[in-house]
Amino acid sequence: MKAKILFMEDELNIREVLSEYMNMAGMEVVAVENGEEAIKKLNTGIFDIAILDIMVPKISGLEVLTYIKEKNIEIGIIMLTALGDEKTQLEAFNNYADDYIVKPISPILLLKRIETLLRRLNYSKVKEEYTKGLYINKDKYQAYYNQKSLELTLTEFLLLDCLREYPERVFSREQLIYRIFNEDYIGNDRIIDSHIKNLRKKLPKNYIKTVIGIGYSFREEVDEIK
Repeated sequence: MKAKILFMEDELNIREVLSEYMNMAGMEVVAVENGEEAIKKLNTGIFDIAILDIMVPKISGLEVLTYIKEKNIEIGIIMLTALGDEKTQLEAFNNYADDYIVKPISPILLLKRIETLLRRLNYSKVKEEYTKGLYINKDKYQAYYNQKSLELTLTEFLLLDCLREYPERVFSREQLIYRIFNEDYIGNDRIIDSHIKNLRKKLPKNYIKTVIGIGYSFREEVDEIK
């Protein structure tokens, strides 16, 4: 998925050149020239990173930064400005800017700063997911709930992973057998019921819904802890 960048810069040449570099790097760029336009875009779209010049018409970059903080908008923020004084930099960081770049900067170095911030933001999202609620680590074939490992058998893990990957989709017993055992299993499809029963006993909440006459599905909205 492309990273989506909101880029606020009032100087046309800089805006066009840096936007082109970001586009060539595979990013989706929405470029604006003032803070009023930036706030409108923030209210109508979802972005991964905002790159904000400070000295722009109408509403300054620092004012946009304050707006993002007050509205609790989840977005990475890079300040890109000609202002290099300590007071302005401190004000930006105190309002939760992630990075501060003093112009001029080469497009290549800007791309590297963006990539570094994207990695940090993605790591934070994964870490938050891991620390809260149900988390599945496909590489380790392990499931966790609030960081506590769930002692699942391989079949139980594969069942949970399959259902979780497609929330609300209803799987028949035959479909689950095919996904877990491929074509090797010969026997009654009711074996799935037994594995689901054991899996439910190990889950802290009732994530698995029985769809009568069809099979099972995973639900995000769960019952209270059993």
